[in-house]
Amino acid sequence: MEWHGMRRFKQQVSEQECLEVLKKEKRGVLALHGENGYPYALPLNFYYDEEDGKVYFHGTREGNKIDLLKKDDRVSFCVCTQGFQKEGDWAYNPTSVIIRGRIAVIQDSEQVRKQCRNLGMKYYPTEESVDEVMRKTSGRVCILALTIDYMTGKLVHES
Repeated sequence: MEWHGMRRFKQQVSEQECLEVLKKEKRGVLALHGENGYPYALPLNFYYDEEDGKVYFHGTREGNKIDLLKKDDRVSFCVCTQGFQKEGDWAYNPTSVIIRGRIAVIQDSEQVRKQCRNLGMKYYPTEESVDEVMRKTSGRVCILALTIDYMTGKLVHES
C-alpha cells in the first residue's frame, strides 16, 4: 500500500527517533473507525515491544473499542512528546509519531501474560506491584497488538 508522504519533510525524524518516542512516552491516542462515520479516538497506555516491533495495549474483553475493531481493524495511533524549549524561545519543540496499522486481539495466554507484564513494568514502580495487579485481573484482561504498516514522525517548532 502506498502512503501519502509527509508534506513538511524537513521536519521528519528518523525511524530510530520514532522508536525512541514509543519506548519513552507513556500515553498515546488510538483512533478507530467509529459509528455513523465519526472517528473514535481514545487515550491509552501502551508498550512498544522491540522484539517483535508491535505496540501493545490492554483493556477489557468487551466494549465499544472491541466492537469497533471487530468491524474494522485498521487504526491510527499518535504519540507526542512534551517537547523542549530552546534557550530564549517561548515555543516548544515536540516530536510526534503517527502509526497506521492493524490491531489484533492476542489469544495466546503466554503472550497475554508476557505483554501484561511488559505493560505493567513500564508504569508500575515494582515487579511486586505488577504481580499483584496481574493476580487481580487474571482472566479479565484483553491484550491488543498493533502491527505497524506505516510510521512517520516529525519535530515541530510551535511558533
